[in-house]
Amino acid sequence: MLRSHRTVALSLALVGLSLTATALPAQAPVQVPPEANRFSAEVMDISSVARALHWLEEHFEDQVEEWIHINEIPAPSRMEEERGRYVAERMEAEGLEVSVDAMGNVVGIRRGVGDGPTLVFASHMDTVFPMGTDVTVHRDGDVLRAPGIWDNSAAVANMLAVVRALNSAGIQTRGDLIFIGTVQEEIGLKGMAHWLDENEGVADMLVAIDGGLGAISYGALGIYWTIYRFHAEGAHTNRSPGRPHPVRALADAVRSIYEIQIPEGQGGAVYNVGMLGGGSIFNAIPEEASFSMDLRSVNPILLDSLDAEIESRVARAAEAHGVEWSMEVDSRSEAGGTEEQLADRRIHPLVVTAESIYGHLELGNELRPSGSTDANAGVVRGIPSIAVGRSLGGENHTLSEWADIPSALPATQAVLLLAVTLAELAPEPISQ
Repeated sequence: MLRSHRTVALSLALVGLSLTATALPAQAPVQVPPEANRFSAEVMDISSVARALHWLEEHFEDQVEEWIHINEIPAPSRMEEERGRYVAERMEAEGLEVSVDAMGNVVGIRRGVGDGPTLVFASHMDTVFPMGTDVTVHRDGDVLRAPGIWDNSAAVANMLAVVRALNSAGIQTRGDLIFIGTVQEEIGLKGMAHWLDENEGVADMLVAIDGGLGAISYGALGIYWTIYRFHAEGAHTNRSPGRPHPVRALADAVRSIYEIQIPEGQGGAVYNVGMLGGGSIFNAIPEEASFSMDLRSVNPILLDSLDAEIESRVARAAEAHGVEWSMEVDSRSEAGGTEEQLADRRIHPLVVTAESIYGHLELGNELRPSGSTDANAGVVRGIPSIAVGRSLGGENHTLSEWADIPSALPATQAVLLLAVTLAELAPEPISQ
């Protein structure tokens, strides 16, 4: 989206009111109804579930080898086709109903026997690294090292392993299980958002396999990415005194933005100017100067208020320096709400059951009313959604990225338990 200062009208009074709004009232501790937890450790003793969990242990080295293979298929955002083909082939080999949508999401449906909820698992296939990055995996004891190995190749391998384990054990669920290798997660959750919009009403619950073990996210951190540009006629340095200067306007705008005070008690917010651009030679006023804004908050009202306030400060700086300005929205991932606003989500069976499973497996079950994964797309659409960890690891989005191998096994087993518990395990046939 492009807008110039000539077409934008801001109500500064309303913005100011939003930024100084009264803090949200404190609430009593959440009371979780016992029936919200659908998990019992006894489910692990059911013969088919026990077989599936054991199968994952026996075939874990195969899972690791596939994890490495997946990572070594380059998959920058918008360029996931080759990795997607691999995922589709593996899903088809397991008998799923496989399709690839217009965005490139790979969708595999494992039909239930009926009369159960539809549970969606999503693992994003894309990475932040440009094509040409060396993604060769190096194994160092219990650690894998390579760009993208943790975020998110681990999750794709986990998801495929769960499908195989379910099939190997002959498990049937009442509800459908839908497994999706999503695209463009790293640039605004675009693949997941597209699938949900094109399949409205299909998903009863959504689980994104993304992030490190130890936390379960059930909210959505709103993220606004915007580029602001200042424009003026260029001029040689010798003729620059007194002329409108885009860089001076940019500098004043950025300084002013960093003076914004974030109100307390509204979920918090953070912002960052991450990129600057403009000019190509030393001895001239540039015709354009730009900066990027990364604005984040879980509070949708605060997020929009800060966005408007930043825009107003850009407009004032442009006017003060006699330059034109425009803005381009790169992406908008909406906020899901503060912890208080998500109180009903906190006690939903999806969240409570996940908390119980991960606690039982001693994987860590800290609940976070935030998140920045494909689950966000579900949260803001009113679909109960969580994000769960793929393994231990670190340094994601860097060339030094690494992942802990052994932790991927219990992480995968936890996903399997989510599947059989929440999609409701169908009764096993009685032997004659």
